[in-house]
Amino acid sequence: MTAETDTTPANDGTPASDATPATEAGDVVVPALLRAARGTYGNAIRARLAAAGFEDLPRNGPHVLGGMVNHGVPAAQLLRELGVSKQARSQLIDTLVVRGYVQRGDDPQDRRRLVLAATERGRAAAAEVRAAVLAIDEQLAQLISPAQLEGMRAGLLALCEIRERSEAQAHEAQARTDQANPPATHAA
Repeated sequence: MTAETDTTPANDGTPASDATPATEAGDVVVPALLRAARGTYGNAIRARLAAAGFEDLPRNGPHVLGGMVNHGVPAAQLLRELGVSKQARSQLIDTLVVRGYVQRGDDPQDRRRLVLAATERGRAAAAEVRAAVLAIDEQLAQLISPAQLEGMRAGLLALCEIRERSEAQAHEAQARTDQANPPATHAA
């Protein structure tokens, strides 16, 4: 790994120039490693999509299309996972529809809900997303052992669990605060 010069702070408060991967991974804190590595898949996906003529796929579009088409995850779940506002999710859906990646339909079991389905163009873009992911996975498999890869996956899953617990605790604390301090009502 090589060090990069970057003056933006890392998530742990360490300047990125001091926190980017050096020659010894053990010398670098985990947040800095995550920050430095986070673009690996995204860069490969964007390059592959652009080469295939899908450069108009909006940010977060590969996550939604890839999850829907390649893994069968419901669009609503993928959109929630983005951690963006309802307005941003709605804008993403509108953009995906207008650009021909998905189509909207009514949910036959609940007319209040919309169903999103990938179009042929959306399925083709998802195939490019999958190919880019597999290419990075192959490179990773050449650089680390299967045991190291499994350890990395376990560590990342543990970090996800910690985040989910933390978010649930924050949500519960906010609910208790809201319950203890109901909004004032004004008598007319």
